[in-house]
Amino acid sequence: MEARNLRVSDAEREHVGELLQKAVGQGMLSLGEFTERMDTALAAKTRGELNSVLADLPGITLISDYDPPAYPNSGQPMYQGQPYPAPTYQPQPPPVHPNPPYRAPVGAPVVGAYGAANAAVIRGRMATVTRNGAWIVPPAVVVDTRMSSVTIDFTRAVMQTQVVNISIDDYASSISLIVPEEATVDMNGVEAVGGSASNKVRSGPQMGPLHLVVHGKVRFGSVTAKHPFGTTIRKMFGS
Repeated sequence: MEARNLRVSDAEREHVGELLQKAVGQGMLSLGEFTERMDTALAAKTRGELNSVLADLPGITLISDYDPPAYPNSGQPMYQGQPYPAPTYQPQPPPVHPNPPYRAPVGAPVVGAYGAANAAVIRGRMATVTRNGAWIVPPAVVVDTRMSSVTIDFTRAVMQTQVVNISIDDYASSISLIVPEEATVDMNGVEAVGGSASNKVRSGPQMGPLHLVVHGKVRFGSVTAKHPFGTTIRKMFGS
């Protein structure tokens, strides 16, 4: 099978997104071209499709088009026309450690921001993601999104702690953080690259039942902290 027909992983797609971001910073791509190519990269299934968004960018490549020689029909690898000699070593069992390192079981909570072992991970790839209602909010929330529309509503959520740390790693998404009237939000730790970070609520000091500390990076997207729709109108009429 040719290398260009091999399947690609999410990690390779995200790596290409970073390369495209560098190309924008170097003036090789416009924001419109970046969005179009990110769309293609996130939908790519093979390395050939993924490489197509980098083909005309000088000095930027993802993989080599090298195609290793096929084995002969016998299925045995050859070297200079002769079969490789059979290995002479014997596999050794892995060493036994008196105190083996801890490995979290499959399905265990992901370690999130500020070392919170029970962080909630909100992930989206070209998707619409919503958290609302009486959902349980842990001390830390990780937002990992690409070209998605994300709404995280804390108005009726069940808080485990007063302070909730939100870590954002995003490309070209729209992220809305909806908080109760008495909540405060600190967004000083958000880095916006070609995007925006807007706080439309009180920024502190922390008071009331909820204080969000938001940090991370938003690339060509937006993150907004705000009250529920109609809050301003209700205040005007004293309700």
